[in-house]
Amino acid sequence: MSDPILNPNADDDAEVIPLRPAPFGAPDITADPTGDPSEDDAPDRDEADDLTDAEGDDGEDGAEVDRESVLIGTVVKGAPVDPPDEPRPFGRRAGGKRAPVLPPWIASRTAVRDTARWTIREIRYYLAFHSVRAPKYAAKMAVYAPIGTVRTITRALHWASAEEGNWHLRQMAADRGDADTWLKLDARRQRQAQWRWIVVGALAAAIAAATLYLVFGHVPVWWRLLAAVIALPLLARMGRPADKPITDRVTNTGAYRKLTAELVRRALLNVQLKGITSAVAKDPGAISFPVEIHRDGPGHLAIVDLPYGVEASEVIARRGKLASGLRLPLDQVWPEPAPGHTGRLALWVGFEPASQMRQPKWPLLKGAKVDVFAPFPFATTPRMDVINALLMGRNWLFGGQPGSGKTFALRLLALAAALDPRVELRIYEMKGVGDFKPLAPVCTEYGNGFDDDTLAAAAQLIDWLYAECQRRSKRIEHYADLGKAPENKVTPELASLTGSGLHPLVVVLDELQELMLSPHGKRAGEILEKVIKLGRALGVILLIGTQIPDKDSLPTGITRNVNTRFCLSVADQTANDMILGTSQYKLGHRATAFKPGPPSEGGEAGWGILRGIGETGARCSYYVDADQAARIVEHAIALRTDAGTLPAEATQTREAPAYDVLTDVATVWPAGEDAAWNETLLERLTDLRGDVYATWKPAQLTAALSTHGVKVGQVGRRIDGKTVNRRGPTHADITTAITNRKQKRSQD
Repeated sequence: MSDPILNPNADDDAEVIPLRPAPFGAPDITADPTGDPSEDDAPDRDEADDLTDAEGDDGEDGAEVDRESVLIGTVVKGAPVDPPDEPRPFGRRAGGKRAPVLPPWIASRTAVRDTARWTIREIRYYLAFHSVRAPKYAAKMAVYAPIGTVRTITRALHWASAEEGNWHLRQMAADRGDADTWLKLDARRQRQAQWRWIVVGALAAAIAAATLYLVFGHVPVWWRLLAAVIALPLLARMGRPADKPITDRVTNTGAYRKLTAELVRRALLNVQLKGITSAVAKDPGAISFPVEIHRDGPGHLAIVDLPYGVEASEVIARRGKLASGLRLPLDQVWPEPAPGHTGRLALWVGFEPASQMRQPKWPLLKGAKVDVFAPFPFATTPRMDVINALLMGRNWLFGGQPGSGKTFALRLLALAAALDPRVELRIYEMKGVGDFKPLAPVCTEYGNGFDDDTLAAAAQLIDWLYAECQRRSKRIEHYADLGKAPENKVTPELASLTGSGLHPLVVVLDELQELMLSPHGKRAGEILEKVIKLGRALGVILLIGTQIPDKDSLPTGITRNVNTRFCLSVADQTANDMILGTSQYKLGHRATAFKPGPPSEGGEAGWGILRGIGETGARCSYYVDADQAARIVEHAIALRTDAGTLPAEATQTREAPAYDVLTDVATVWPAGEDAAWNETLLERLTDLRGDVYATWKPAQLTAALSTHGVKVGQVGRRIDGKTVNRRGPTHADITTAITNRKQKRSQD
């Protein structure tokens, strides 16, 4: 029957056919329930429009047409707009990298040793902590054990009576007055209690017998002690109040929470990068982990794929907030860019802060001998992995603000070079404090200070280096013709060959900015750039240190050609990229994250970003104090004495011929001339000191004279009736410069 309220005009005898909604996409079967729909059964669009126009708002029977009903026809499924990812093929992809068979923490002896050392240290600490408090623990157990005994007996009796089993059901039956149900439930309780009483009685008898045997029997004393050690803590645990533990909590400043995916996600959200928060709000899986979080050395490593559009460098820039999100000290959290793409982050969290992780001693402290053609230990990673350095074929640049540990890191390489008897050392430290003075006995040339004489000597050393490179290139050519210099480079065999003149030459220039900002700077910078380009294949190794990495104190021509760089703590992005190279700050390699100062004062001296040796990342150079440096030099002296390469004290000055441009120019000055051409002076200077001035050009003479305040201008001469102008100094300027220098020296 139809509902008269819904359809008052309906016939009472009409048949009601229930219509079920067709599933989405199914064909419409309302027109012909008995057959398949066809195109002939339904009017086309034009016919439907005609019918609508003819009927108006009402149908043939005057009933109102339902304009809200929509006929859904067959839905044709097409190809997906975004096809699913391709299935990962079995085996190795081209250029892919397989995961190691062994976990990283057991893949090497060093990793196993570090993990075992950390575990043993933790166990030792816990044992010592609780051993000191053992008397207090014993007193607490003596108080709580009797209470625990009473509680244990009470709980055993309560369990044996089985009162807890169905008491609420029996109570409900009693409340309803249902005696039959109550009796059945109680009978069930009694059946449970029967076997429980047997168990409790047997255990009580066994415990009583064991107690009597231990007290009155003939048993060793250590059996009684063992029983007391086992029973008393258990009984005391049962008898102590819930808020009063027996043992004290171990408070350790090196707190560590195992790294988990949820912990990493929470920390990344706390970094407050808009790209991360908005992406995670839309998709909780926007932060993914392509590699399972695993132990890596004394800590755990998480490789994180950040949301699309977020770079790892953005997270590294907020290392402090990341550490706060992990609730860990700053030097316990080490984010770095991970290989693959710029949005992949490698987050390593140590078991304890780096300031509390004792760095191992430098392996070269104990009677070692170094081969500069082979790698040797230089630094460690936050995971305490050893990073080996290379000297031959490389030039090094060290940069950092005062207190960053730059000089000590630079001295480390000089000490290693001293342990190779073949190496000739020439050192100029222009800070004047004597950090390299322990190395003076093994140096052919050593200078300390930032006075005019020391800076002039350093500039002369650079001039000599350029001439030395020219000499060595001819020696290389000679041995290459003999087949002894493959690829026209210095080999270990040539370096060891007596009389070859191709022994390794290591030159240290610390605080180079003092020289670059002096009157000698322009000429020294130009020549030093040439030496860096030429010397790498000729056995000439430059180790440069600076505090002020800008274009004036560190010419870009030098930094551009140095292939190994160690940037310690710097103040800003500009200094960071001046040392490490363009865009390194943007890529996430930021030495601005390190704090200058010794670790005892909360600083991170010795920490920096090392580029050019393996993967670029945070490294901490080994620390060698003055006493240890002195012992290393003593061993170096012994090695060089045996090899016959120890410089004599009288010859520990620069072997290049000493010269004074002002004095030499005054000596060769043409008689009766007020001014002279540079070309004329160079001809006379070559006759005077051919080993010094033979390779000089007029521009080089101009630069050398300008360091002493002598201006070079146009000098005219009549040649064949024509006036020819060339550059040159005047005799008055030369004599004035010599007089001013004498006066200054007398005042000093």
